[in-house]
Amino acid sequence: MTRLDPPTGHPAASGETAHFRALERLYLSAPINRIFKSRLTITEQGHSRIDFLVDENFYHAAGAVHGTSYFKMLDDAAFYAANSLVNDRFLLTTAFNLLFTKPLTTGPVVAEGRWISGKRRVYVADARLIDAAGDEVARGTGTFMRSHIPLSSLSGYAPEPAKGGRSNRV
Repeated sequence: MTRLDPPTGHPAASGETAHFRALERLYLSAPINRIFKSRLTITEQGHSRIDFLVDENFYHAAGAVHGTSYFKMLDDAAFYAANSLVNDRFLLTTAFNLLFTKPLTTGPVVAEGRWISGKRRVYVADARLIDAAGDEVARGTGTFMRSHIPLSSLSGYAPEPAKGGRSNRV
């Protein structure tokens, strides 16, 4: 796979890794992620991976994971793939389309996100959910817009603690 060239105004290679780790800490700091057992990993621009663990607490009345969980996993993966390209502003989801292909039950789930297009104000990214058997169970595409919220103003995006310091990583 060819690595995407970073659009103008995005993180320089030297600060890229620090930006990725700060986004991972931002993800962990979100109160919603106290409910979802998950971990975000960003290894390159435009790509994200979130490992989730779902159980019966996420089921609807017919005994499978509720669609709100699919949305959360897909939106997060696509969002962080897009925000990995932007190091100064928090992005906002402006639209998201879902395609459900298979019911999801308990166990590990991977959400893989990737940036598709957008270089200035609006970004498009997609994501897919992979179950423990390796099957794609859902796919989604979203649009994300630059907000007026500086990433640096968000406490979860703070620089990594100095060695020997405490971290909120799981």
